[in-house]
Amino acid sequence: MQAFIVLYSIFTIFVISTALDILLATQSISNSETIVSSGENFELGFFNPGNSSSRYIGIWYKKLSTRTVVWVANRDMPLQHTSGALKLSDQGILALSDDANNTIWSSNSSRSATNPIAQLLDTGNLVVRDGNDNDSQSFLWQSFDHPSDTALPGMKLGKNWVTGLNLLLTASKSSDNPSSADCTIHLDINGLPQFLMRKGPAVIYRTGHWNGLYFSGLPNLKPNPFYKNGLVSNPVETYYFYQLVNHSVVTTLVLTPDGKLQRFIWIDRAQSWSVYATIPVDGCETYAMCGAFGSCNISNSPVCGCLRGFVPKSPQDWNAADWSNGCVRKMPLYCRNGEGFLKYSGIKLPDTRQSWYNRTMDLEECNNMCLKNCSCTAYATLDIRGGGSGCILWFGELIDIREFNENGQDIYIRMAASELRKILYTPKQSFTNRRENGDLELPSFDFATINYATDNFSINNVRGFGPVYKGILEGGQQIAVKRLSAYSTQGIDEFMNELFCIAKLQHRNLVKLLGCCIHDEERILIYEYMPNKSLDTFIFDPERSILVDWPKRFLIINGIARGLQYLHYDSRLRIIHRDLKAGNVLLDKEMNPKISDFGMAKIFGGDETEAQTSRVAGTYGYMPPEYVIDGLFSIKSDVFSFGVLVLEILSGKRNRRFYHPDHMLNLLGHAWRLYKEDRPLELIDGSFRESFNPTEMLRSIHVGLLCVQKSPEHRPTMCTVVLMLSSDTVLPQPKEPGFLNERYVPRVDFSQRKQDGCSTSNNGLTITLQEGR
Repeated sequence: MQAFIVLYSIFTIFVISTALDILLATQSISNSETIVSSGENFELGFFNPGNSSSRYIGIWYKKLSTRTVVWVANRDMPLQHTSGALKLSDQGILALSDDANNTIWSSNSSRSATNPIAQLLDTGNLVVRDGNDNDSQSFLWQSFDHPSDTALPGMKLGKNWVTGLNLLLTASKSSDNPSSADCTIHLDINGLPQFLMRKGPAVIYRTGHWNGLYFSGLPNLKPNPFYKNGLVSNPVETYYFYQLVNHSVVTTLVLTPDGKLQRFIWIDRAQSWSVYATIPVDGCETYAMCGAFGSCNISNSPVCGCLRGFVPKSPQDWNAADWSNGCVRKMPLYCRNGEGFLKYSGIKLPDTRQSWYNRTMDLEECNNMCLKNCSCTAYATLDIRGGGSGCILWFGELIDIREFNENGQDIYIRMAASELRKILYTPKQSFTNRRENGDLELPSFDFATINYATDNFSINNVRGFGPVYKGILEGGQQIAVKRLSAYSTQGIDEFMNELFCIAKLQHRNLVKLLGCCIHDEERILIYEYMPNKSLDTFIFDPERSILVDWPKRFLIINGIARGLQYLHYDSRLRIIHRDLKAGNVLLDKEMNPKISDFGMAKIFGGDETEAQTSRVAGTYGYMPPEYVIDGLFSIKSDVFSFGVLVLEILSGKRNRRFYHPDHMLNLLGHAWRLYKEDRPLELIDGSFRESFNPTEMLRSIHVGLLCVQKSPEHRPTMCTVVLMLSSDTVLPQPKEPGFLNERYVPRVDFSQRKQDGCSTSNNGLTITLQEGR
């Protein structure tokens, strides 16, 4: 406790034993800030927000160049005139009055004091205490008990069971109007505590419960070097808190006027606030997006689906993208012998307001208790630390479930005996392949199902090179079926590589693998169906290219960049694609890009960045020099391929088939020549000039040339590329591209090449020349 007390450097505003105007009492207030008191880190005073003429008493940071108000006393009762007074009564009550001596706001302390003292602490907490009380932490009143829209380090958000205080954040109406809006976020203590964001009475967002490490709906809320947070629950109070790890950091948690909870960090170099985290972040965080027993996955299209064993309650509404009615069981529960639980992994656990919990039970005891209670529909581990402990039981409908790519939790949902047998014992339940990086569990389709879905692999259903067929499952779901027979040029290694790589990946800009089928000599991959086929069918077609205007092309470029960034840095596995090209970028119905075909992909360990192969495989025109010549590949290999793809998207021309009457350069060389001659926009395809945006186009050309530089050391990483495309940062000057004169397949004889003084043998070069899909 002593260490905590030492952090308070107390600045006394006023010490008073009788009612008396202080500092600004009865004085005229100017339109500039009038500081009542100043501490080490914060100031208390009168201020006008933005362009408003209304006056308020508030607290703001003292040393920041941008005035940031963190608390407002009279946010809903502003002073409308030019004078006012702030007083401390002999009972220890702070009161703000206008020029007519009407009380606008007061602290309303529940206890009186013989020697009241008001102080502004270095934490930003305005307190009133009894000067005769030796306990410096015994406050008659404190501003931390009455938050506005901002939570500071050390502030509590939650419920005090003794005083009845409910500490919550309430958004301001605007930057010019700090009065209370109808958007709030509070710690709900019905069932297992969790934060609920409301707009009026309606819940619009839910964090999920605290699982010991983070809120279950915020799996990315991981330990960081700036602050730590947690949840405290005892007979006196239940509250969330955060405190600084690095006390040189300035950070706040703000409920913004547009209904977002954002953490800001002050960047001293830029003299501005930077957004560190935001919730909600996507459509799947909308409360009950998919209704009861529905599950939301932002990587899917559509995002909502029913849990296994459930079907849409209203199929007509569901097909019309109205998922609010949710899903119902295929087979109802009768509380009979044979009922059991089906495990779902990687999810945000359902709304816990209708839950019961116990912190000491283990998972087996949790199972038994739920099974004995006919009203219990699901159970899960309460605290995930140290292998897991505690028990949560749900009763009734399961609301607000979403699937995560990583770090979600497990839940066990009750199923009727017949439905459980159908799911668990069907022969097409799962396909498991053990690899050095772990086990792969993926739904396996029987060959008869795929055969029927594709109309016996009818040539009328061929949708791409491979070949790829369009299929329709019995329930109406459209699928893409990639068939690799015994005679396919893609061997079993490539098949297993693609199967293992993409099954572990979940990102909105990567094609989703739904399952596989192995039957005799058949090797089949089943993907989500992409109705607009591949990118090359648009940008290289004179007629269809006009359908992809500049805004769409820029979104496609950014989407591919984000997909590669995920592969290189954000996925559980570091993956180099090695065959990125226009034909391997698929487009969904909204023209969102999805990277596909991971047959050539290479999985790296967490600290690996480069490797060498004796078997170079890929598509000429997209491969970098170090890979073609020396067999070296790294994340910078994909960066080179991305740069080629960007220039192709901009020009509407293939790199290896580019022709210009004035020179023998390929597309890279042509783009480089135009850039050096200060004519870069001449590269742009004329089919979308009506949607011209020269700033974005010039930046895209520049980024493309940076990516195709000859030396991999000079190329940016995909993280940097994403930043370059999405901001106005100053870009470095590109150097000469690799292969700017090449149009044909280079002749590389690996068998004659020596490396490190040792002969290499049994090496080969495989170049993919096909451009179709």
